[in-house]
Amino acid sequence: MKITEIEIFDIHCPKRPPWNPVFVRIHTDEGTSGVGEAGLAYDWGHSAAAAMIKEIAEAVLIGFDPFNTEKLWSRMLRESFWGLGGGPVLYAAMSAIDTALWDIKGKALGLPVYQLLGGKTNDKLRTYASQLQFDWDKECNKLIQPTEYAEAALKAVAEGYDAVKVDPIVYDQNGESSFDRTKLFTQPQMRLFGDRLRAIRDAVGPDVDIIFESHSLMGAASAIQMGEVVEEVGCMMYEEPVNYLNSAIHKKVSERVNVPIAGGERLYHRWDVRPYFEDQSIDVLQPDVGLCGGFTEAKKVCDYADVYDIRIQAHVCGGPVATAASLHLETAIPNFLIHEHHTYAIKEWNRELCIQDPQPKDGFFQAPDTPGIGIELNDEVIKRSPHVSVK
Repeated sequence: MKITEIEIFDIHCPKRPPWNPVFVRIHTDEGTSGVGEAGLAYDWGHSAAAAMIKEIAEAVLIGFDPFNTEKLWSRMLRESFWGLGGGPVLYAAMSAIDTALWDIKGKALGLPVYQLLGGKTNDKLRTYASQLQFDWDKECNKLIQPTEYAEAALKAVAEGYDAVKVDPIVYDQNGESSFDRTKLFTQPQMRLFGDRLRAIRDAVGPDVDIIFESHSLMGAASAIQMGEVVEEVGCMMYEEPVNYLNSAIHKKVSERVNVPIAGGERLYHRWDVRPYFEDQSIDVLQPDVGLCGGFTEAKKVCDYADVYDIRIQAHVCGGPVATAASLHLETAIPNFLIHEHHTYAIKEWNRELCIQDPQPKDGFFQAPDTPGIGIELNDEVIKRSPHVSVK
């Protein structure tokens, strides 16, 4: 089997202009094709990832045997030159390509990808409703008042979720976004952000888990400040309290806050995660299949985490292909904790991108038993967006 064509789609969603999933579809001379997704659907970088996939495709993919994923991963790491330094654009492209090749392997063998990764370790995947600051509804809404946060949480609970995630610090009292919370919080800020979290707890009761999402907005000192609220509310996890530019600050926060620390969506491979494992400053790792090297590297990272008794919750903020891929990884690994279902994943402008529409039932997912990763692109929709083909 040889690769004959690579299609690359840089998706533009008219109903949500900042949303740009990047898909790749790889074709072979035996008629089997596979799909993958780069993990840069939001913020800056999607067009760069699409261009990087094209460069890799032109350099090494045409004529390559898609079954040799380990060999190709090593080539992309080393022959790209930049792979030995790291960065989201290159690793997003590598991840999309690798995922598509595993999809091809699964289809060719008539097996779901999780069977190739070790089999079905987890039959049902507990799932949480993610990013309630954008509401949990058909449309995205900017939530400001604590009562709005409570209402969003109740919508998710009514659908069967017993865990939710929220970033209560990104919007101020006027609804303005702030991506820098490194200064110490004022008392009014502490009250507002704390009241949003407490409103959710009061609404859902003691048995629903709450994950405090921080998007690495805080510095070590402000993260420790906010840790008081995280502990008070009894959060399940404290996610990305600080950034990854200096692993020592993660350790400082983890030593001062008595709640499990989660993170990892901006760590791209086993070398990136190493310092956090060795100093035990992350308790729950959140690798993104679309960023940390696809299945080839993500499985290694999860196994490596298990050595340090670290649980896994794959980061999922992308199109339906990203959801499908993460489900296969999480089905196979023994240290799976919980699955992330982003509020974007329930929106029509995201769900229409693929023929299949993976959604949980009563707060649980199951990986599909169909060959490959079990999802196909919806050409009627995706071909409206910019796309190129390499042959």
